[in-house]
Amino acid sequence: MIFYINKIFLGISNQLRKFYLNSNIYDKKISKIEIKDLAYKPSPHLLSSLIKYQKKKFKIEDFILDNVWNEKNVNDKEYRILNSFYWFFSLDLKSSKKSTQTIVSNWMKSNYKYNSKSWNFDITAKRIIAWLSCHNLTYADSSLTYKENFNKIIQKQTNHLINEINRSKQIEDKIIGCASIILVGLCYKSEKNYLSFGTTLLKKITKLTLDNSGIPKSRNIKQLIFYLKYFILIREWFKESQVTIPEHIDETIYYLGQGYAFFWKNSESDFLFNGNNISKNYEFDNYLNRLGYKFKNEDQELGGYIILRDKKICIAMDVGPTPSLDYTKDYQSGALSFEILSNGKKLISNCGYYKKNNSNLNHISKSSAAQNTLVIDDNSSCKFINMTKALLVKNGLKIVKKNSIFEKNFWKICASHDGYLKKYSSIHEREIEFYPDQMTLIGIDKIIKKKTNNNYKFDIRFHVEPNVKLMKTQDNKSIFIQLDNEGWKFTCENYDINIDNGLYFGNKNLYTENQNIFITGISNSQIENIKWKIKKI
Repeated sequence: MIFYINKIFLGISNQLRKFYLNSNIYDKKISKIEIKDLAYKPSPHLLSSLIKYQKKKFKIEDFILDNVWNEKNVNDKEYRILNSFYWFFSLDLKSSKKSTQTIVSNWMKSNYKYNSKSWNFDITAKRIIAWLSCHNLTYADSSLTYKENFNKIIQKQTNHLINEINRSKQIEDKIIGCASIILVGLCYKSEKNYLSFGTTLLKKITKLTLDNSGIPKSRNIKQLIFYLKYFILIREWFKESQVTIPEHIDETIYYLGQGYAFFWKNSESDFLFNGNNISKNYEFDNYLNRLGYKFKNEDQELGGYIILRDKKICIAMDVGPTPSLDYTKDYQSGALSFEILSNGKKLISNCGYYKKNNSNLNHISKSSAAQNTLVIDDNSSCKFINMTKALLVKNGLKIVKKNSIFEKNFWKICASHDGYLKKYSSIHEREIEFYPDQMTLIGIDKIIKKKTNNNYKFDIRFHVEPNVKLMKTQDNKSIFIQLDNEGWKFTCENYDINIDNGLYFGNKNLYTENQNIFITGISNSQIENIKWKIKKI
């Protein structure tokens, strides 16, 4: 009964809120502005780490845009792109300013009041950034009337962002919103304290969403890189506008940079853990170099991950606990999963992440079976529940123990988790040893039963990228792994091994078939030891 009452109350509240946002009262509220001219004009190239600049620049005359804001046959994705104005970055600066400013002017006439679609929070934040960063097209050499209208709508939209930012549910949108508000504060030197509001809120958000080492509490590597890109962008705006850079921005960049170097800089490959996809950050590396940012990190453990590497081999393992509920939107149930790189190429890889919330593929990509780890009775080590249109983990797992050794001729990672303790009274422990001089990796997966219980089935999967070939040997006792010009042999003692087909989500919003090595068996001992080996041949 209480659930339905709350649901009804929420529905009424949302309707009243919609009415308020569309009212003259709200319009009057966000229209309290100061008419000032642009004092700082940001360089558009500072956004090159966020926007994929096309090698070929287009002229505005190449597009048919007479009735662009009245187009009713535009799908949601196209609508968002159009209204964000990020496509302006694809235009040649020699494009007709008259044409580009006519487009902006028409938008302002059509959207001078709040509109739930065109004033959507993240679209509005991006549009402000685009208009101000593309000032050569949107502002330069324009009439006094146009400039006044432009300045009014910029500040009006900024007031709307300030009003809505705490309601925004996505961390990424909040960061973009803060960046937009800060930029307006720098550009207009406003007495409305946009700058103070934006920097204070940004500090608050980072304190809530980053741990003490500067790693997102979500443990999502992609999110870390997102943070770093926007913090560097904001810092460069401060630097270019000759305004003192807040200390917490420099401090946050330092820690984020340490994380970036740990995960990417030293391996130059993407690890497919907890929401990450293949991003190939070479362009971002070049961007950092151009701006003089240099990050180094020689640690072996950070943010719940252990990474051991030399010039030829890299082994990475997830040895972290499940994040708290609010940060599990992109979490994948891959405790003790690992990846191996040989000469910069993935030998063993997790399956990656399919982002579309609540889809069947999203659920599959979150499962333990899509990670290189042990699965008991076809159940993931974490239970996902449907909340706020996303699969979240209410009660996650804990890491029972972890340690690592990194010596010249001997590497070792050992960890265990309690994800199967409640349902199966069992601990999963994984031990991986690597001998660099022999190019041999030996793994032992243990199922440690805390009390005598029934026998149950277990599986262990070792996924590979779609381009990697697997082939079973004639004696059916080993599997050959072909990685470009390298050959590796996988063997397992006392258990059946096979090749199975699966799905790979490494590329964002795409999926393709891949293969995996598949160990299966029945746990009938108090301590089940599953030993396997991967050796270069």
